[in-house]
Amino acid sequence: MEPICREAVHEALQGFVNQEVYLHLETTNGAYAALREEAPMAVSAYIRNGLVKFNRGSIAGDGPYRVGLKMDNGWIYAQGLTDWEVDGEGRLLLVGHDPDGRLAVALELSHQPFEM
Repeated sequence: MEPICREAVHEALQGFVNQEVYLHLETTNGAYAALREEAPMAVSAYIRNGLVKFNRGSIAGDGPYRVGLKMDNGWIYAQGLTDWEVDGEGRLLLVGHDPDGRLAVALELSHQPFEM
């Protein structure tokens, strides 16, 4: 993975617009958060292989970034993204790492289901 380049991510998002695609989206502060005084509760959200169709994909911010997927009846977005790649299978992988390098958020799009 490499640091996000807004223009490149925007272009990659366009390859998924107006198509049914598989979404992987997760956020977490991890179980390690329960060990910290300032964050005593671990929280997360997770969806894998959600079949979605969006009509606009956008990226905003100066880093960390926010990516939004505009659907007919709402939005999907992930904030705090720092790194990205398009892998050998054509999947768009976007992740956000905290200052200690731990995964905090992931948004991934694929034309094929993700492995379970």
